[in-house]
Amino acid sequence: MASVLQRIDGKGYKAYQDLVGTYTFEQFTLHIDYVQPDPFANPSRMRVVIPRCAAKILPEWTDSAVRRTALTDFLARQVAAALAGRRGKGGGSGKSGLLEIDAPGQEVLLRTAVAIDEESIDIRLSAGLPAAGRRILARQAQKMLSDDLPAVIRQSVGSLNPRLVEEHLQLAENQQAIREYLRNHGLICFVNNGAILPRVSGVSNRSLPADRAVLFKSPPEMEVTISLPHGEPLCGMGIKTGITLIAGGGYHGKSTLLAAIERGVYNHVAGDGREYVITDETACKIRAEDGRRVEKVNISPFIANLPLGKDTTEFSSEDASGSTSQAANIMEMLEAGSRVLLMDEDTSATNFLIRDARMQSLVAKDKEPITPFIDKVRLLYEHKGVSTIMVLGGSGDYFDVADRVIMMDEYRPLDVTDQAQKVAAQIPCRRSAEGGCDFGEVTARIPARHSFQPRRGNKEKVEAKGLHTILYGTARSELAFVEQLVDASQTRSIARALKTLAERLADDQTPLSTLLDKLYAVIEQDGLEAISPYRGKHPGDLALPRRFEVAAAINRLQSLKIKVPKRDGP
Repeated sequence: MASVLQRIDGKGYKAYQDLVGTYTFEQFTLHIDYVQPDPFANPSRMRVVIPRCAAKILPEWTDSAVRRTALTDFLARQVAAALAGRRGKGGGSGKSGLLEIDAPGQEVLLRTAVAIDEESIDIRLSAGLPAAGRRILARQAQKMLSDDLPAVIRQSVGSLNPRLVEEHLQLAENQQAIREYLRNHGLICFVNNGAILPRVSGVSNRSLPADRAVLFKSPPEMEVTISLPHGEPLCGMGIKTGITLIAGGGYHGKSTLLAAIERGVYNHVAGDGREYVITDETACKIRAEDGRRVEKVNISPFIANLPLGKDTTEFSSEDASGSTSQAANIMEMLEAGSRVLLMDEDTSATNFLIRDARMQSLVAKDKEPITPFIDKVRLLYEHKGVSTIMVLGGSGDYFDVADRVIMMDEYRPLDVTDQAQKVAAQIPCRRSAEGGCDFGEVTARIPARHSFQPRRGNKEKVEAKGLHTILYGTARSELAFVEQLVDASQTRSIARALKTLAERLADDQTPLSTLLDKLYAVIEQDGLEAISPYRGKHPGDLALPRRFEVAAAINRLQSLKIKVPKRDGP
């Protein structure tokens, strides 16, 4: 490496291409897979491969899928911490001196940042090779690759603390045990006593310090105790399947509780405050999304008999209203397999949630296309097995359909189900039920393969822009209101998943839900790297999204076209 750098010192930046190759260090092997063409371009990709024995990785640390994911997460955090302590970038143009890993956040996600097999650990890094303008700075590059990088590896993977590793893995196993307990005991959520639910601010995912927070304490009526594989049994609030309302005054913690529940589909690291807030992995946050595109979704369970006879069994819109977008969001997530819906009245369309007795008297049902959610939520559970958790502060009519009511009082939850039922009996609801006797059909849809055209002019364009935007050819998919998407690396994975679906799975015959099954079967068999264009080298900065966020991105793709199966009859 030193001889190559000496030879290209001061030359144009493209001469850095001569570095592509493999270099042997004392403790590891460095593979430079890709060199950026320009100091302002996307950074170079390189891999550090360390023999497993050199890092003293114990066999029991990788003896299950849960442990393997937790271990790679731990290693990525160690490398990220070591890189954060590295002094500056050393100056230069563009990304000069950059050295980074796809660092995990509060959630523990399957990532491609670190891979481990029976023989070695593979650490995937991004680097900005130093330059002045567009001239190579070989001395700075030599220091970065020959001094800084080995120091980072020694400080992180080269000096693992077995106790800290084991604690990280045991937390993951405890979280998995709670998920299994939920499935086996008819629960959809667990919130442990002592959890810290508030965040530092609305733009931070960090926990509020314990001395400034009200620690969570379950109502006695809802408390469950769960035995864990590591440590003492854990007590907390268990939410059963069915319909649960979270009520209370403004600023008393209703939305804070729901926000913790919606993030509970992911595991969290120790110290997050929500590491033992565990939610059914299929839970989906539903909201109104004015202006979103909808493509041939059967929203007839909620909206029918539109003026001029517009069909709602194959409803399409380039600019959906609040109510129609919320109806479409529900039906799309049911199509993708969700068993739990999470809703907050603050982000819902009012006319979608409720139509009170006075409005029913003024506007006859045959003049109102919308069947409000209050008249479908019970049917949704009884006929489809789909539970709902709702934040409500303004409509007591939902007491009639709720299985339980939690009231937040200064961030403390109280089970007020009995009181709510008494209120419902004393103050009868005067509205008429409008939902009929059946929820309605969840229609499977077939994405047309030609929906996914990756080319923009003479070039292919498939990429994520931050957390909320995917560019696919000439089309976009905007995900700002997909609230359980938590990491930009997930968004990058979704972009690659769309291309995998288009090239390998979509056939103009397979329904979307089955395509998602096939996609995740590929990932389970071959790893997340299977969807990367760089498989076998540096696979990119990817983190595993849920099938529901992939479905959301497909449904919001501007170019999506749905093929509707032919119906029987004339």
